[in-house]
Amino acid sequence: MENIKVPKLLVLAGVVVFIFPILSFSQETRLRDHLLFYSSFDEKPTADIATGDAMIYTAENYKKATHAKTGLHDPNVVLAKNKGLMGDALHFKEAKTSAIFYKAFENVGYSDTAWSGTISFWLRLDPDKELAPHYCDPICITDSKWSDAGLWVDFTDHKPRRFRMGAMGDIAIWDPNDDSDEADWNKRTVTVNLSPFGAARWTHVAIVFSQLNTKTAAEVRLYLDGAFQGAIKDINDPFTWEAKNGKMMLGLGYIGFMDELSVFDKPLNAEEVNTVFELKKGIKTLLGPSYQRH
Repeated sequence: MENIKVPKLLVLAGVVVFIFPILSFSQETRLRDHLLFYSSFDEKPTADIATGDAMIYTAENYKKATHAKTGLHDPNVVLAKNKGLMGDALHFKEAKTSAIFYKAFENVGYSDTAWSGTISFWLRLDPDKELAPHYCDPICITDSKWSDAGLWVDFTDHKPRRFRMGAMGDIAIWDPNDDSDEADWNKRTVTVNLSPFGAARWTHVAIVFSQLNTKTAAEVRLYLDGAFQGAIKDINDPFTWEAKNGKMMLGLGYIGFMDELSVFDKPLNAEEVNTVFELKKGIKTLLGPSYQRH
């Protein structure tokens, strides 16, 4: 039989095409192994995956959180059928709502000696047209309030509504005089001046944090649609929690949609954040065909 010479470039191209799906699959498998919590908001608000409590809770307000009921019990916070990134979504229709939260205990990997992880979710809204005229936090993760050992993102109260991320440790450490010094504030926040948010598009948000509650310099990074927006660095504020009181507070003053809320137990690198952003069917892509809902 006559030997057929195949150009080297074609051979190399074939190898690359063959390897790329393997690398992609391998990375998705690794990400799945680090998933602590995931709520798709499809059909019901109970988390699809939870290391701790999977239930969503409603309370009159956060001061009465110990009396919260399981499930959604506020007509202004509903599951919006087929309005999500892939399926349904959580819709905050009004700014004045009850306290809506998941319990953070064991679901966010909190540690009082070394806490690292990633919070990932999607938002859809037009900030300048839809938000009420005050600050609002789509999510705040804390055991008490945003300014005391809290990780959060918010929209400012003036137009244009700027999107921000904050990492505020124990208030007794970072703001002992209760004066919210501007230098201390700026060191612990990242502000996005050009907002990518819009009523007709979903925007992916990732909060990546590493080495909180250690004596080394902690870092918290913000990504939007897979693109790095800024970082909070060189802060050693402790994040002291009563761990069982920790909450993933949702929709504080927020009007808009939220979908695909997930928590990883590691600080994702830029490539991994982009992988999550580009998942064709959301986090379910990581879980494989054998995945079954709660």
